[in-house]
Amino acid sequence: MQNLVTVFGGSGFIGAQTVRQLAKAGWRIRVAIRNPNLGYAMRLHGDVGQIDVVQANVRNEASVRRALEGATAAVNLVGVLYEAGRQGFQAVHVMGAKTVAEAVRAEGIPRLVQMSALGADPAAASKYARTKAEGELAARDAVPGAVVVRPSIVFGSEDHFFNRFAALAAVSPALPLIGGGKTRFQPVFVGDVGKAIARLASDPAAAGQTYELGGPATFTFRELMEMMLRETGRRRLLAPVPFPVARLLGAVGDLAAGVVAPPITADQVELLKTDNVVSGAYPGLPDLGITPTTVESVLPTYLYRYRRGGQYADQEDREMAAERA
Repeated sequence: MQNLVTVFGGSGFIGAQTVRQLAKAGWRIRVAIRNPNLGYAMRLHGDVGQIDVVQANVRNEASVRRALEGATAAVNLVGVLYEAGRQGFQAVHVMGAKTVAEAVRAEGIPRLVQMSALGADPAAASKYARTKAEGELAARDAVPGAVVVRPSIVFGSEDHFFNRFAALAAVSPALPLIGGGKTRFQPVFVGDVGKAIARLASDPAAAGQTYELGGPATFTFRELMEMMLRETGRRRLLAPVPFPVARLLGAVGDLAAGVVAPPITADQVELLKTDNVVSGAYPGLPDLGITPTTVESVLPTYLYRYRRGGQYADQEDREMAAERA
């Protein structure tokens, strides 16, 4: 096996795929998460003894240093989609990235991969996009050779995009199209993102580079909702919601964020004002020898659970259900 890599946030949606790919590549892996009790299944992604789970919080320097002891590479995947209590954008995306990178430098670890996001921009109106960019800068300030990874929206069986709207479509007669649903996305498969990160952690030639990860096609928000509805066999009204109205809805979501996962926040509304597609100015999946996976080939493998009749509903059943829904 290769040397030891510490993966911060390794039990999450993207983290689990990253750990699986690193294990396939022969790394010994230390998964560093806030609540180790919730990461018991991580050891099943590799051989016996290949994967360990330890406690670490990117807001606590001492725990980060302990998690990095003896490592030869580090991956920081920690991030939040909305702010709740102490888990704020500034604390996690900026200060967390700074803490990890400075600890990587102090431990003399040669490779660091920092997760960011498409649209990261220090001048962005969205706090999410702005702090993602600030996190990139903080990581590279401490470790100039840090590799930055910027994916578009990531899809897969446990994603927070298609699952969220499919669940909403199961109970609501209408789905909101923020800003008319014209925002463009380039969805990227979580397995492809995991492969990319695993390859970048092993490649010294990638030092200091930024990678934009997008899928093989672009879609508007409306097109993605229509695709989801076809796959789940439901007919729902797609209701355009102007940005000013959506921002009011997002403000309500902000108030609920400390208690439940909000359907949308004001900052997410701000994000939807900008397309989320690769710029072409940076290398991506093809440059890593990875053929991007299509959305159409993966959605049926997990959206079946939102159909009437579940995975056993055939096409005719789904069409009939769509007419009734």
